[in-house]
Amino acid sequence: MDVVKLTRELGAAIQKDERYITLQAAKKANDADAELTALIGKINLVQMSYQAESEKDSPDDAKLEAYDKEFREVYGELMLNKNMQDYENARHEIDELMNYLVQILSLCVNGEDPETCEPQPADHGCGGSCSSCSGCN
Repeated sequence: MDVVKLTRELGAAIQKDERYITLQAAKKANDADAELTALIGKINLVQMSYQAESEKDSPDDAKLEAYDKEFREVYGELMLNKNMQDYENARHEIDELMNYLVQILSLCVNGEDPETCEPQPADHGCGGSCSSCSGCN
């Protein structure tokens, strides 16, 4: 059994998954959105200006604060864009899928039964109180 070949087959299966297809469509919509592209360009310029100012021997705190404020404003606009929201939702879904798959692989590497092992939810059912806990995984 060739593990690399099987991994490539898994990669091909992931690319057929609806979550992957949705992410690719969201990326395409983002690339075609001129308003979103302009906002991304603007936020990149603000970041570069902030970085350039912060690297000076005597950075101007007022400028840094202004760049930070502008960044937050542009970021807020960017995140209100429907295409960006769709992309973020699609990215979250594919991230969850990938985390789940990696957890299954980790369980298998640690000797669990590949047919029955099931990753624990991210919070492990933790209610925050350690007094009734049998320990974190």
